[in-house]
Amino acid sequence: MKKYFFSLFIFSTVVVQAQTLPLEEIMKGDDFIGHQPYNQRWSADGNTLYFEWNPKNEISGSTYYWQAGMLEPKVLDENTFDYSTVNIESQREFEEVFYTKRGNLYCYDKKTKKSKPIYLSNERIYAVERTVDPAIVFFQMNRNVYQLNVKDFSFKQLTNFRTGSESPKKEKEPTYLEKQQEELFQYIKDTKAKNDWFAEKSKKNPSDLPKSIFYGSASLEQLKPSPDGKFVTFRLSDYTNSKETNVEHFITENGYTKSESARSKVSVTNLSSHRMGIFDIEKDTVYYVSFAHLSGIKKHPEYYQEYPELKEKEESEKPIVMVAPIYNKKGTKAVFEARSQDNKDRWIMTLDLATGKITEVDHQHDEAWIGGPGIPNYSFGGGVLGFLNDGETIYFQSEASGYSHLYTINLNTKKKSQLTTGKWEVREASLSLDGKNFYITTNTNHPGNREFYKLEVTSKKMIPLLNADGAHEVVLSPDEKKLAVRYSYKNKPWEMYVADTKEKTTLKQITHSTTKAFEAYSWKAPEVITFKAKDGTSVNARLYQPQEGNKNKAAVIFVHGAGYLQNAHNYWSSYHREYMFHNLLSDLGYTVLDIDYRGSDGYGKAVRTGIYRHMGGLDLSDQLDGKEYLVNTLGIDANKVGIYGGSYGGFITLMALLTQPNTFKAGAALRSVTDWAHYNQGYTANILNFPETDSIAYRRSSPIYFAENLQDRLLMLHGMVDDNVQFQDVVRLSQRFIELKKKNWDLAIFPVEEHGFQETYSWIDEYSRILNLFNETLLNKD
Repeated sequence: MKKYFFSLFIFSTVVVQAQTLPLEEIMKGDDFIGHQPYNQRWSADGNTLYFEWNPKNEISGSTYYWQAGMLEPKVLDENTFDYSTVNIESQREFEEVFYTKRGNLYCYDKKTKKSKPIYLSNERIYAVERTVDPAIVFFQMNRNVYQLNVKDFSFKQLTNFRTGSESPKKEKEPTYLEKQQEELFQYIKDTKAKNDWFAEKSKKNPSDLPKSIFYGSASLEQLKPSPDGKFVTFRLSDYTNSKETNVEHFITENGYTKSESARSKVSVTNLSSHRMGIFDIEKDTVYYVSFAHLSGIKKHPEYYQEYPELKEKEESEKPIVMVAPIYNKKGTKAVFEARSQDNKDRWIMTLDLATGKITEVDHQHDEAWIGGPGIPNYSFGGGVLGFLNDGETIYFQSEASGYSHLYTINLNTKKKSQLTTGKWEVREASLSLDGKNFYITTNTNHPGNREFYKLEVTSKKMIPLLNADGAHEVVLSPDEKKLAVRYSYKNKPWEMYVADTKEKTTLKQITHSTTKAFEAYSWKAPEVITFKAKDGTSVNARLYQPQEGNKNKAAVIFVHGAGYLQNAHNYWSSYHREYMFHNLLSDLGYTVLDIDYRGSDGYGKAVRTGIYRHMGGLDLSDQLDGKEYLVNTLGIDANKVGIYGGSYGGFITLMALLTQPNTFKAGAALRSVTDWAHYNQGYTANILNFPETDSIAYRRSSPIYFAENLQDRLLMLHGMVDDNVQFQDVVRLSQRFIELKKKNWDLAIFPVEEHGFQETYSWIDEYSRILNLFNETLLNKD
């Protein structure tokens, strides 16, 4: 067998010239590329742009600021308060903006540009909100809502939530000694009589505080006062005591192992119960909202039909999670959303605060799972939802057309309108100050773009502001006159830009982040190609091709992670080490294909849910069809194709080798899920339901059940302190291989690494092993 060696510069016997990309350097990540700016935001007056940046490659980044006329951004002095942390979105119409700093309440005056303390306390203040009355400010402290009048500085506690029960404690039977003391001593009798007298008098004197609201041992969440200060809504949640997992750390300061608790595993027993309550401040009373009549609240999912014991199960209310209401500007109407914990329903409802009555406005149902841009794909999240300026019309996003688009419904007329349409998605949406337009981020021209438009509500006309290929992450200034833009392209990392808010505006770059070492190499802009899957679906992929005279007829397929993620796009990849590694591979003569398989982000509902109940189904067949494209279209040798990926990509690599043996010559599976019943609730239950109710889906989707099929060369790599895809996953699969007497597999462990590797030496070790694997298996002529 031939051996391939590499040091600082990598050589291959089939490469015409020496490779110029050092693996040791590119695996440094941003230390090699340059640390790019992020988290852009404007000051309250819109004159200063703030962002995080680390251009000097220090241990950590700092906050930088930029103003018009400056030649370059400057570091914000640590003693200067960053007013961009002030939540101005809900206070744009006010001259004074209230915010918290270090748990205390402050006020910032837009005219004087000065700040002053309003309420200083040892108790932490949070959740500052404005009301319809400019003089009234709400905030929360110690799980209760307070009201402050900033004109006369009157201060009032609006709620009095308390743990425990309002039932009086049952008096315990006095002990023998207690009875004896009262029998013998008049002093004891007199003291008891005085205490009883004062207690009785206290009951007759009403408290100035609101009536105590006891909520037992539940978790008190989502407190929100109505803008008129008459009601406070809240959520009481009871969570199950699900068994947690443990992650063992072997490399510690004291030489002893350390065990840390981590997430629980996916299970139907993890489902929680939630109630939505309303506190009427004027009537000092509490009542709860009923959801019994929502559409589909009692309907069984379709997969129950495959299980006799579930098919005949009596229908009952699904457990749901509701989020806090959203109000129109006058505070006269409230809407909120709820999502079922079986992941298949989302409801948008109006709420009558005075009665607790709900009215269903929109019901979204998906037999797979509810999700998509602007739509919560997790039970406890909220999606795009708000009021137009007329106070009567709400806007939201829905996948009713197959793609996530923007809709409105007038609450009075019930008229529903679709504002955007097409085989593309609205990625983000925000309403303009005057309420006449939306500013939306879309992938209108290409699934791999992030473009920025102004959408006229009445005409539905879309005006392009930024629509070049690539990605634009845009933050509007408070007056909507300027844009702070983080932009990147396929081979150009993120930089910060500013622009005027106008049609087809021009970007002005204000940062330069890339290093000279990074700029010394001519980075490929991989072509985003489309091939047809066997079922006729168009599949996008990034293609890296070597120079014509350097081709070795070998190919590597890369499988991105996270499942619902996109990597065949036109902007800088979050997989930047892999991107550079693919440049290296193509310099060595390999062709690399990076596929947005079924389940990936950016392509609408059908692609998003294409893996429902079968991970390793269409998502794997897309990899197989990708190989066919390489062989039939690009002339790749069918016996010289490898596959690799991390996390979900590692899972697909395992499924490829274990369910389709002799298809790929070799595979490298990094931090891969081997058994979905051992993963987490929020992600897995969306796609595979629950192992107790849908065992079919879990068995056909878990590589560990196909371990006996291993024939091709497999390299597994895993961090030992991974608290996401835990080390136990790869250990269990290894034991199966051992028991099955499989020999052509290897396991590389990384004792200090979590799911996302941090240390450069770990990255170097990991990718040197992957490179060796492909060199030894795909280029070996023996």
